[in-house]
Amino acid sequence: MKRLLKEFTKGISRENPVFIIALGLCPALAVSISLENALGMGAAATFVLVFSNCLISTIRNIVPNRIRIPCFIVVIASFVTIVELLMAAFSPQLAKQLGIFVPLIVVNCIIMGRAESFASKNNILPSVLDGLGMGLGFTLALSAIGVIRELLGSGQILGQAVLKSYPPATIMILPPGALLTLGLLIGLINLIKSKRRE
Repeated sequence: MKRLLKEFTKGISRENPVFIIALGLCPALAVSISLENALGMGAAATFVLVFSNCLISTIRNIVPNRIRIPCFIVVIASFVTIVELLMAAFSPQLAKQLGIFVPLIVVNCIIMGRAESFASKNNILPSVLDGLGMGLGFTLALSAIGVIRELLGSGQILGQAVLKSYPPATIMILPPGALLTLGLLIGLINLIKSKRRE
């Protein structure tokens, strides 16, 4: 039970894909203009992570080693297609805002990395918990970036005015704002970690 809890929580803190391992930065920076986009992308990536890890863990012993990567890509692409169709059907506006970054989940380093380094070597339950933890960590990282950028860039959160008398810093909703926010958050996390070590 302790090991399973460790597999779940590592993606949220110790091995956070964005802030610690620095994977999946392209969608993290591109779609985190708002909290809504961040949550949508995080949910899509989490769905793909959980179900692809589950299926890859199930078929790991019957897939020949020399073709495992192409097989993993087919599995991941299948779940990405499901997410893309569901998003287009139930949330077309969000699908339009996320654009090409939903199909690009297929080649996201986080998902491919977890399939190769974890799901292909472990049983189903640890693999599902690993996918869920990594997906939640990715979603939390995107959400943190999205909240800061949306709040400072437009004075809103989820379309609701929060800072009414605040003059928006437009740079925060532009690409430099994404890099600035990510850099400051990573710096803050590293500062906290170094203080804890001391």
